[in-house]
Amino acid sequence: MPLIAVPLHGGSARGEVLRLAAPLSFWGGTDHDGLIIDAHHPQHGLSVTGRVLVMASGRGSSSSSYVLAEQLRRGTGPAAIVLAESDAIIALGVMVADELYGIATPVVQVAPGDLAALTTGLTVTVAADGERGVAQISPCPSSVQ
Repeated sequence: MPLIAVPLHGGSARGEVLRLAAPLSFWGGTDHDGLIIDAHHPQHGLSVTGRVLVMASGRGSSSSSYVLAEQLRRGTGPAAIVLAESDAIIALGVMVADELYGIATPVVQVAPGDLAALTTGLTVTVAADGERGVAQISPCPSSVQ
């Protein structure tokens, strides 16, 4: 590793990976405390709070932007988000949180095949420079196997 990524929103964060088996909608899929409340989601009951959330894509509803921004304001949102598919709704949520609350949460896009390297429990640093158009995901030394 490290993995090269495309920044969708800049920022830097460190956290434990939570890799989702299915796309997630923040609206209706999570609550304001960061818990996955979608009863049909494979990771129902887990928390995204402070985690590096890894998923192939988001899942709809423009209201997800609001829920994500509110989670970030409350300190219950993910530390960073890694996607295989670009998602404007997720990017908008972190942009709003950055603009209104000064909370810069990195959102990056990796090649679909790179998701396999990001396993739940791995601690990583996500660094995204939106102005330069570069981003990287690096394992933290304590979690390298």
